[in-house]
Amino acid sequence: MMRLHPRVRLLWSLRAVVAATVVGALAAVLDRFVLEQGLWLPVAVFLAVLFFGVTVALLRYRYWRYEVRDDSLYLERGVFTRVRTVVPFVRIQHVDSSRSPVERLAGLATTVVYTAGSRGADVTIPGLSASGSDDLQERIKRLAIRAEGDDAV
Repeated sequence: MMRLHPRVRLLWSLRAVVAATVVGALAAVLDRFVLEQGLWLPVAVFLAVLFFGVTVALLRYRYWRYEVRDDSLYLERGVFTRVRTVVPFVRIQHVDSSRSPVERLAGLATTVVYTAGSRGADVTIPGLSASGSDDLQERIKRLAIRAEGDDAV
């Protein structure tokens, strides 16, 4: 089983910091104009959201795994609800590798696997190194082409 790049923990934790800042600012505005409890309420809200967000980010990294098997891509993820996904290579339509500006700063990338299907027809593998994402994209592409030949009539 493969794990995501450890740097993805930093990105997910930074998202938690941004969310905590926004929620803390909203709590400060609410407190200033409605509740009038003092500075402790927005600070407590900020710290609670920050703690929860960073904890979820670290647990998310801990439980995120994937494996490229002979005939399928297997993913295991989820903090509160564990999700196990098996994507047969014969169902794969195409594979993308993307890098957002934040991912580029961190040296990370995301691989997206698009499948034939009606429900949630794509699978995303975040937090890969840039070269790892490109390698995974190429490997899945080759295995999908081979599987298509095996499945042909």
